[in-house]
Amino acid sequence: MLDVSHHLWILAAALLLDAMVGDPPWLWRRLPHPVALAGRLIGWLDRRLNHDGDAPIRRRAAGIAATLLLVLLAGGIGWGLSVLLHVPFGWVLEIVIAAIFLAQRSLHDHVAAVAAACELERLEGGRRAVSMIVGRDPQSLDMAGVCRAAIESDAENYSDGVFAPAFWFALLGLPGILVYKAVNTADSMIGHRTARHEAFGWASARLDDVLNLVPARLCGALLA
Repeated sequence: MLDVSHHLWILAAALLLDAMVGDPPWLWRRLPHPVALAGRLIGWLDRRLNHDGDAPIRRRAAGIAATLLLVLLAGGIGWGLSVLLHVPFGWVLEIVIAAIFLAQRSLHDHVAAVAAACELERLEGGRRAVSMIVGRDPQSLDMAGVCRAAIESDAENYSDGVFAPAFWFALLGLPGILVYKAVNTADSMIGHRTARHEAFGWASARLDDVLNLVPARLCGALLA
């Protein structure tokens, strides 16, 4: 039986830990981040199952299979960890694991860097800093455009990187947050309307939409 009250206090502690520590570079230079490991698996599945000569229906079926595998693997790992952590002081490790999948500190640091660059280095510094958090070329942006791009990126990434993972952890614990991050990572890598990924990435993109349906709207209301 799910213990939502347990998930909530673990989540509160994980958010506090992430706000204080974030993603220490010294640690993730030595160890692969779990999201990076998920990305490697997604890339491997893309190379092995998504063949350019295949018909769209076959590529879509392969994408569905890949997404299902990701969900089962992430959910299984999350469930296994939840069982293993039913030991004295296992809650400490649960807090640490949950904090790893929350990105509020790193998001704050990136957006704060844009604000600092705009203040100290003016437009060119702001463009250079905002290029770290947006996918478009910022060279055509004026100062208002740089600020707007940072704010828009902050809002979008707050939903994907903080609110939605926290939402699914509060409901389902470690299986929930691991499944969400795996699907969200897959959507960012293969969920694009390109010739290569429109069919293969269809399942991950649609599942990401479903998983974000409620948290994205709650997050939007909160930000508003």
